[in-house]
Amino acid sequence: MTVCEYRPGLEGVPATQSSISYVDGLAGILEYRGIPIENLAEQSTFLETAYLLIWGELPKAAELADFEHEITYHRRVKYRIRDMMKCFPDSGHPMDALQASAAALGLFYSRRALDDPTYIRAAVVRLLAKIPTMVAAFQLIRKGNDPVMPADRLSYGANFLYMLNEQEPDPFSARIFDVCLMLHAEHTINASTFSARVTASTLTDPYAVVASAVGTLAGPLHGGASEDVIEMLEEIGSVANVAPFLAQRLTHKGKIAGFGHRVYKVKDPRATILQKLAETLFEKFGSDSYYDVAVALEQAVAQELGHKGIYPNVDFYSGLVYRRLGIPTDLFTPVFAIARVAGWLAHWKEQLEANRIYRPTQIYAGLHQAAYIPIGDR
Repeated sequence: MTVCEYRPGLEGVPATQSSISYVDGLAGILEYRGIPIENLAEQSTFLETAYLLIWGELPKAAELADFEHEITYHRRVKYRIRDMMKCFPDSGHPMDALQASAAALGLFYSRRALDDPTYIRAAVVRLLAKIPTMVAAFQLIRKGNDPVMPADRLSYGANFLYMLNEQEPDPFSARIFDVCLMLHAEHTINASTFSARVTASTLTDPYAVVASAVGTLAGPLHGGASEDVIEMLEEIGSVANVAPFLAQRLTHKGKIAGFGHRVYKVKDPRATILQKLAETLFEKFGSDSYYDVAVALEQAVAQELGHKGIYPNVDFYSGLVYRRLGIPTDLFTPVFAIARVAGWLAHWKEQLEANRIYRPTQIYAGLHQAAYIPIGDR
């Protein structure tokens, strides 16, 4: 009998073959379909990048125009979903609301025609279009207000900020947000993407696939870290407190939010871009008092832990950008989900192309031939 090596968290164990994205953690490289993330952030848009990820190639002008038109047309959600969200507790976390709402979409579009390209495209369009609407709707509903209806005249990112803040954003802010979505759209087989592929392998509907991925992303060890970064910066409070804070964390082997990555051993390339976005935003709209704290902390951590490959990840600067865009802290992870839907759908589609249900093995570490003890003798 072959004895398998147990690797906690499946570290280093290939789970699939994919051509969607590529990461070199030692060189700090991230590519979508072979295109460096830096080039996409500078030249592309989120919906063009989503098309690239899902369909495997950059769209022609007419193809992109059609894709954008379909998504704009499908932004609205059924009133029954809005009514369902009104029954959610105001104190509920937006990620829980999003998971429930994403799953509920499957009730309205439950036909599973996974071999039909028309069905697949419709599912892609609906999920990309409706997830932002549901995130913004819950934010207003929990404050006691009716949701703001989508504005067809606005771009994908601008429309979300409009539905969230009840005012149309300036083009500069909308572009910054669009780049943020591109940066978060895909990142190989991370926990939520693996969850999506496992769920997809059962041939369930894509709404269940996305709902399962949302639930996985909600954890603080995955998408929830950006919230922890802001809480940490608030706790530090000032540049003068950075050194004692870090010393205390290192002494007690505590986690430093926004630092370290299972893949990257250098600064996450997305963190580099996000830092530049933050600086650009602050130049135009005024700085965030916690930015200086963040920079000082990055420098201190590099000095103390750089030799161990501990550097900022994508979560470290993203929250500072979102704060300046008027996004509440507990919506940081739902915004991550809005972007990552593109990657999840790309992996859903790829999984269907050569599907085999996931069924890993285990190493049993329990008893054998144990005696049953009658209840009266226990």
